[in-house]
Amino acid sequence: MSAKPESEKPVNPLEASGQVVDRRLGLDRRDLPGSSTEQTGLERRRGPGRRRSDFTKAAEEGEMTDEQFLFLVAIDAFKKANNRAFPAWSDVLEVIRLLGYRKTMPSELNLPNAEDWREPPNSEAGVRPDRWEERNRREQELDAIDEFEQHFGEAA
Repeated sequence: MSAKPESEKPVNPLEASGQVVDRRLGLDRRDLPGSSTEQTGLERRRGPGRRRSDFTKAAEEGEMTDEQFLFLVAIDAFKKANNRAFPAWSDVLEVIRLLGYRKTMPSELNLPNAEDWREPPNSEAGVRPDRWEERNRREQELDAIDEFEQHFGEAA
């Protein structure tokens, strides 16, 4: 039995259109024409000669750096304070800025759909509404009064 020539092999219309690639053929869909080959700097695929950074490796193995631990504690505190199991990305960015992080260096990523920018290292976080401290202080005072009344009763 001889192998069929390429022209006689059945052609899957989806495969011919480039929508589906059978992995058993040894083709990588990322190498096909029309696939985006532009690297952003966020790729984590590891292949021969590509290792995890010490930063990533330590976190994945449960040995966090001080920076990673502080971020984890800050996110956990945010979730508890705001009764949110899953903070939105804007919430995560708020926590990051309140930790003191600012965009002071040029990006090491290639993001063609976003403009890179920088700000002074001493710039405000800019995530709190106007007069937030005043309102927060007032809320804390009201909470203290409520707690006092619950503990000692309203007749005190």
